[in-house]
Amino acid sequence: MNESGEGPADARVLVVDDDPSLLRALTISLGARGYEVAAAQSGEEGLDRVAHWHPDAVLVDLGLPGIDGVEVIRGVRGWSDVPIIVLSARHQSMSKVEALDLGADDYVTKPFGMDELLARIRAALRRAPGADQDPHIEAEGFTVDLDVRRVVRDGAAVHLTPKEWDLVEVLVRNPGRLVSQRQLLQEVWGPQYGTETEYLRVLMGRIRRKLEVDHSRPRHFITEPGMGYRFEP
Repeated sequence: MNESGEGPADARVLVVDDDPSLLRALTISLGARGYEVAAAQSGEEGLDRVAHWHPDAVLVDLGLPGIDGVEVIRGVRGWSDVPIIVLSARHQSMSKVEALDLGADDYVTKPFGMDELLARIRAALRRAPGADQDPHIEAEGFTVDLDVRRVVRDGAAVHLTPKEWDLVEVLVRNPGRLVSQRQLLQEVWGPQYGTETEYLRVLMGRIRRKLEVDHSRPRHFITEPGMGYRFEP
């Protein structure tokens, strides 16, 4: 960990974007916080950097010249599990869902705050292959124990149905990550599901009533409209 406490000094972050000013700003900001940064201004260059520089995380814009960001994600996911965070000015939920379903770990819409981006990078690095995960996840008012499949709220065990537990488990194993509706449906209900979003809405409502301090204003199980859900510890 570097002196600023932001990230491991040896973590490599690749930024793939065709905006020179943004590349310069991110290179300076991330470098000042202890990250080693490389930049690429096209999809082809980005893929080459991933293959030969071996970053620990990739930030990629969708609207790239030549091979676009979607194809970069598809290409990288063909052989690598490196965390991918999409940076894009595209606000349409379809673009976000496509990127997530192809294997992106998170999606940040431009313009974004540096504090938010840094938090997303730290979360992505914690989830990276080989990173150890504490089986005990603590949030305000409740604790999730992944080893024994138990949730405790205010000192008492909370009864969750099997489907409720499955949904909670997927989300808490990916803290801070936006998990798409399709992925959640397929992991909780099975590979033949993908469009039954009402199932998720109902199940999430029950989980919030059991675990959130104020289920009408959730702090931990967050909805990203039209895209999916995120767990914030």
